[in-house]
Amino acid sequence: MKATEAPLLQFLRTATQFAIPIYQRTYSWTERECRQFWDDIMRSGQNDKVSGHFIGSIVYIEKGRGNVMSPAPLLVIDGQQRLTTMSLLLEALARHLGDAEPVDGFSSQKIRQYYLLNPLEMGERHFKLLLTQTDKDSLVAIAQQKSLPVEHSIRMKRNFDFFDQQVSAIHSDLTALCKGLAKLVIVDLALSRDQDNPQLIFESMNSTGKELSQADLIRNFILMGLEPAHQTALYEEHWRPMEINFGQEAYGSYFDSFMRHYLTLRTGEIPNVGAVYDAFKAYSRQPRVESDGVDALVRDIQKSAAYYCAMALGKEPTGALAEAFHDLRELKVEVAYPLLLELYDDYAGGVLSYADFVKAVRLVESYVFRRAICAIPTNSLNKTFATFGRSLKKQQYLESLEAGFMLLPTYRRFPNDSEFTRELVARDLYNFRSRSYWLRRLENFRRKERVPVQEYTIEHIMPQNENLSPQWRADLGLDWERVYKMYLHTLGNLTLTGYNSEYSDRSFIEKRDMTGGFAQSPLRLNEGLGQIESWNESAIRQRANRLSAIASEVWPEPRLGADRLDSYRSPSDPGAALYGIADHEYLASGTPTRELFDTLRTEVLGLDPGVTEEFLKLYVAYRAETSFVDVIPRSEQLLLTLNMPFFELQDPRGMARDVANLGAWGNGEVQVGLGSLVDVSYVLGLVRQAFERQMGDGSGSE
Repeated sequence: MKATEAPLLQFLRTATQFAIPIYQRTYSWTERECRQFWDDIMRSGQNDKVSGHFIGSIVYIEKGRGNVMSPAPLLVIDGQQRLTTMSLLLEALARHLGDAEPVDGFSSQKIRQYYLLNPLEMGERHFKLLLTQTDKDSLVAIAQQKSLPVEHSIRMKRNFDFFDQQVSAIHSDLTALCKGLAKLVIVDLALSRDQDNPQLIFESMNSTGKELSQADLIRNFILMGLEPAHQTALYEEHWRPMEINFGQEAYGSYFDSFMRHYLTLRTGEIPNVGAVYDAFKAYSRQPRVESDGVDALVRDIQKSAAYYCAMALGKEPTGALAEAFHDLRELKVEVAYPLLLELYDDYAGGVLSYADFVKAVRLVESYVFRRAICAIPTNSLNKTFATFGRSLKKQQYLESLEAGFMLLPTYRRFPNDSEFTRELVARDLYNFRSRSYWLRRLENFRRKERVPVQEYTIEHIMPQNENLSPQWRADLGLDWERVYKMYLHTLGNLTLTGYNSEYSDRSFIEKRDMTGGFAQSPLRLNEGLGQIESWNESAIRQRANRLSAIASEVWPEPRLGADRLDSYRSPSDPGAALYGIADHEYLASGTPTRELFDTLRTEVLGLDPGVTEEFLKLYVAYRAETSFVDVIPRSEQLLLTLNMPFFELQDPRGMARDVANLGAWGNGEVQVGLGSLVDVSYVLGLVRQAFERQMGDGSGSE
């Protein structure tokens, strides 16, 4: 390669034409980057002591061999954002300049003929910079002072308008701007087609992932190494339709997330948010994927992208399915997309019926919402949905999905009706993150004529104002303060109304009987309020119980008979159910270690409601996601095996030892001896580290 420092304007004037390869991302700078660019130029132009301002490198390679009579365009590997932005700014400046030159060389005619156009050329060769797709037509229109096409680049228009406004604001004196532009310096980095590897250079320049998104890197990785004709065919037939399907704004916002879900589905592993590109390269190099070829890989990505757009971007055309996806989006169930991509693929392939697909989506919605209501930590959801497809028996698709949910271990459990309704009536639902979601779902359940819930406001039947009127205190009873604190934001006291300001803090009877009051309300959430004489603890509880019963139908739990469920159970340890505490001689009543064990087990089970205990032949296992500590009874002490790497354990007293290469009963490479009640508290702190590490491993961003 050959690198030289050069003034940007001189570089633009000397080059015949720059072309952006089809595999490069579209123009993506926002006003924030443009404003920084503008500010840097103006600071340089206003300070005579500044001789130059460096803005980065322009890396390019010749598109073809070319000759003296017909030089080949330069393919830009890195720098298109700066070149495009510079072109927009120069055109904005040209429109405000006449024949006069505030600085030598800066007139409308010279700017266009030196830096934007090749005035003696025709067709595409007329333009200094050729972009791709929508960007190309938009920049051409701007450079020719024509109206933008209907399908124009949104960011290009916004940024040109920004520069036009900035230039207009200093129209009376453009000297500083022209001086600043003349001071811009770049590194001109020309690659040799025969000696340099554009892909390796491109990766090294974008290794931080800050300049390009993970999806941009993936697209370039796929297309950059192909022959030009193959590049064009893959891009135009598969990648470009994906970009159009996402849309200009959503492509930048959602495509990275889609690729993460796609890789999770295909590999069963959840890539780190910042390492999707690396995960994709590893996946694409798997023998099976390589043998199928790059065309098959891109077709598969395109197919899955269409499913993702239907689910995540509201592009599903069919009614019931579109509504189900809408509810998932409002509930923000991003973690479920790996499983949903598999379900959609099977639906599209005729393996899963439409009706069962809708039921499956609703089951996912119920699972996530019930867990949120029951305040079960979300840190296991990523793992749950990443691997859920492995348990499906697609000959009995929906039934196997229900069984899969019902057989999830305690910490990943699908809350049953009893747990769900109990928590629902007691939960603060006013400050719940998806407040409008649950109100809308309850109100419109089984309605054919949908109520536009967004046009109503949430109403506290018992007012929020803690300075309750004498009438309210009398209605609530002598214990009114407790009732107020316990029930204010709960299901029984919340409803919808269009008369929030009229209701204010009026008494219940006034709210009930006034024009537009509860007695006249057409909303199902207000059914029965017209027949209540006093709003008190009993009334609140009765309404909450009625609504929670409806909620258990809105968000149903899976229901399979015991015989059907048993058919889906995995073969378990044949001895697991055969042992109990009586089978461990050192835990017999009165033995030295029995009191120690009873004290420890109480503390371990108290770490979290999801922790379970299982007696095995040689030890007792305590599990959340999986076993995090196993207790091996001995005559004088308990041996604890912690399921975590030894080097991660914080053990200031040095009680633990590394048994990774020694072998030990239980799961893990850390062993701790517990022989005294005095040490229970300290050892529990070590156990807690293993528990928290396990739950942390199951998290990941949602």
